[in-house]
Amino acid sequence: MAKLLIVDDEADVREFAANFFRKRKIEVTTAASGEEALGVLEKLAPDLVLLDIKMGGIDGCETLKRIRALNNNAKVIMVTGKKPEDDASFETCKNLGAFDYIHKPLELDELEKVVMAQLAKSKK
Repeated sequence: MAKLLIVDDEADVREFAANFFRKRKIEVTTAASGEEALGVLEKLAPDLVLLDIKMGGIDGCETLKRIRALNNNAKVIMVTGKKPEDDASFETCKNLGAFDYIHKPLELDELEKVVMAQLAKSKK
């Protein structure tokens, strides 16, 4: 079973996405902060991480940098409320190896397409 880690400081976003993917037979773990995500990552080794860019505490870019230090092969998709071209943070994350991005508010079709495509690649 594929393992997905969803990191977002908004509880409703985390639970919405988690429930959506659990219905698709994906094992989902959530984290409310970058710090919590790093602890989960060490124990869980998920196939994919959905990581919000704008969070309290350490933001998504710094979390991604620390994820890379722990596991340089981790697949990470950034979640942002801004268009990538309007957010310098996204370019930073891309340079750190983010695979893709998903725009908030989350659209189920886009969310499913992007996440399922990355999970399929990780199974090869």
